[in-house]
Amino acid sequence: MKVGLYFGTFNPIHIGHMAIANYMLEYTDIDRLWFIVSPQNPFKNKKHLLNDYQRLELVQRAIDDDYRFSANSIEFRLPKPSYTIDTLAHLREKYPKHEFSIIMGSDNLEFLHKWKNYEQLLENYHLLVYPRPGFESSEWLKSPNVQLVEAPLMEISASFVRNAIKEGRDIRHFVPTKTWQYLSEMNFYK
Repeated sequence: MKVGLYFGTFNPIHIGHMAIANYMLEYTDIDRLWFIVSPQNPFKNKKHLLNDYQRLELVQRAIDDDYRFSANSIEFRLPKPSYTIDTLAHLREKYPKHEFSIIMGSDNLEFLHKWKNYEQLLENYHLLVYPRPGFESSEWLKSPNVQLVEAPLMEISASFVRNAIKEGRDIRHFVPTKTWQYLSEMNFYK
């Protein structure tokens, strides 16, 4: 089975994440998509992060009953900060019959050279890259394992959602319905 791994803090997950995930399933050769909820991205400040399990719950609610998606907490049990190459080693060991591809935005691809063991990622994994405004070109796009997927440009971000909630704005249509309900019930980001 071909599985796309969509790494992120998902703080919170929003319709942009879901649209990209859906696009990847429909327009690439992956069979399933796993949202890998990261407890700590080495390049991001943890200050505004919700608890790991709260973010996992937000992703599970966003997925709802769509069997093509699953939320994965493997990085919760790995050393912090989370490094993609280490997570992939654990996943390969646990699921030896699966073929994994990494889903990332072109903004992340731009800084791939700063990732731990990035050369191994480029050699051993297929990278499915979606465009992000301002990051349209990268030297890595020439790599044989990197595929630019012309997904629709999404200018929504988790920081926009967090700030809008903090400002008291109604952003219910920027996040999946069940995610919005949980965010509201728990008063997250207020």
